Amino acid sequence: MSDIILIAADHAGFVLKEQLKAYLLKNGLRLKDLGTYSQERCDYPVFAYNLAKGISRKQYRRGILICKSGIGTSIVANRLPGVRASLCYNTKAARMTREHNDSNVLVLGSGFVNVRLAKKIFDVWLATKFMAGRHKRRLNQIKEIEKKIGARAG
Repeated sequence: MSDIILIAADHAGFVLKEQLKAYLLKNGLRLKDLGTYSQERCDYPVFAYNLAKGISRKQYRRGILICKSGIGTSIVANRLPGVRASLCYNTKAARMTREHNDSNVLVLGSGFVNVRLAKKIFDVWLATKFMAGRHKRRLNQIKEIEKKIGARAG
């Protein structure tokens, strides 16, 4: 599994993606940018799915998704097994989603989070460790639900 962090956004998240990407690269992190590459109107499900697919297939450990609200990309990403995409508008949510949910995709809404706050949210999200304990039991329950859904689909 690669330590490269995936990053993707739609047109509404493009500017924040580019700003956050510059910050992450400056701090020595390795990224793979899955687009979009301009502010030209596009459809967020394509980018969210492509990023979530890499996480679900265990090719990558972590990803960042950005759209206007963060809601749409969260919905898409969380449809794939093994993806725990968490929409965070503040550092407390970022900390809790790592501690309690072992979140592997950080979702940001460019309409609610500026670049300064996005950097803080990301730093907390990346640095925070999963607490395990009772939270591990709950993650195992999520995995069982994913298996049941997969069995019905197959």
